[in-house]
Amino acid sequence: MGQQEKVATSLAGTVSEEISASLTAVDAELARRYPGDPGTRQPVHTVYVPGDVFEPGTLRSWGDQALAALDEHAPDAASFAAVLGTPEELAGPVHDRVRAKLEREPVEDLRIDFEDGYGPRPDAEEDAAAARAARLVSEAYANGTAAPYMGIRMKCMEAGVRDRGIRTTDVFLTGLMEAGGLPDGLVLTLPKVTYPEQVTAFVRLLEAFEKAHGLDAGRLGFEIQIETSQSILAADGTAAVARMIDAAEGRATGLHYGTFDYSACVGVSAAYQASDHPAADHAKAVMQVAAAGTGVRVSDGSTNVLPVGPTDRVHEAWRLHYGLTRRALARAYYQGWDMHPGHLPTRYAAVYAFYREGLEPAAARLAAYVAKAGGDVMDEPATAKALSGYLLRGIDCGALDTAEVARLTGLTRADLDAFASPRRGDLTVTAP
Repeated sequence: MGQQEKVATSLAGTVSEEISASLTAVDAELARRYPGDPGTRQPVHTVYVPGDVFEPGTLRSWGDQALAALDEHAPDAASFAAVLGTPEELAGPVHDRVRAKLEREPVEDLRIDFEDGYGPRPDAEEDAAAARAARLVSEAYANGTAAPYMGIRMKCMEAGVRDRGIRTTDVFLTGLMEAGGLPDGLVLTLPKVTYPEQVTAFVRLLEAFEKAHGLDAGRLGFEIQIETSQSILAADGTAAVARMIDAAEGRATGLHYGTFDYSACVGVSAAYQASDHPAADHAKAVMQVAAAGTGVRVSDGSTNVLPVGPTDRVHEAWRLHYGLTRRALARAYYQGWDMHPGHLPTRYAAVYAFYREGLEPAAARLAAYVAKAGGDVMDEPATAKALSGYLLRGIDCGALDTAEVARLTGLTRADLDAFASPRRGDLTVTAP
């Protein structure tokens, strides 16, 4: 022990108290606006099915069609890896897990579409379809065939379709209530949002529904679909998407990028409308920054190149989709849209390869951080948060097993959750 240092101060204790008092409002505002990630599972994709097409067996049908595509165009691990360029050491684990996923849970998030995928219909027809959707969703949750997340995309808040969108939302939600209540995995998607006031209007609609049924305030949340340039940059030069999150009054759960509507809005030719276009990258970067820390998650869009036809054409579409998905994951867009059952094999292959190839390095870094062992990278609490979040996402989607992560890190699921969503005070780490 060295010489004990004399500690001296110059400021009165009241200085700290006065500074803290002056920042009380800021502290409250930070807590309100930036609560952090909710810590719940985020699906790796969203599948859209038109309201008149959705059937009780739709989810299983998508899984069966995806498995059939694998059987026909890449019947074993080696051939599938050769198409996608997956490293040899990952070929077997990725292929096996993809097949298991398609058999067990082919769709993680389903949206029954009453907007572009459904189009304008007579009111009586859309009423009936919305009521039917509510019944089928309720039955799916009751009999265990539901996706983890399910819901609808209604028509938007623009004048020409506003009343129809409000009515479809009402019919669907009322049907769920009459069938037993709102499922935990319920998701609503509000499309073509251009002004924050449209978000506010949807909030008022959901508030009215909650009051009508005696639900807890804030029970109903929703995703905001970003499909216009005005939702990124408003006429006054501000980032409208940030104001939309605020207008949602804590109900916004996600921002979903609409690849083709947005591309068309900024004048991108049809042949170049894709999720890796510079215009798409700019929009998603603004969405990402606006949503950071708010608990609102960002989703990438889709590709409209379908893996159908002869094998060489399917392989070409698979490579495109795989590459776009890997690109999105590297940019921290952990969710996207899949438009066809043939996209499911490459969605899960890309996601599983992303997490499995990084498993051991991430686990080693986190274990070293916990043990204060150092290594060749000096990590900070923010990095430990990112490493834990990475491992948790891998577990949630089926890319990783809880047991193997525990073996490599020495941490339980509860420990990972604590690192990913740290609270004030010391973090207690338990043994697995």
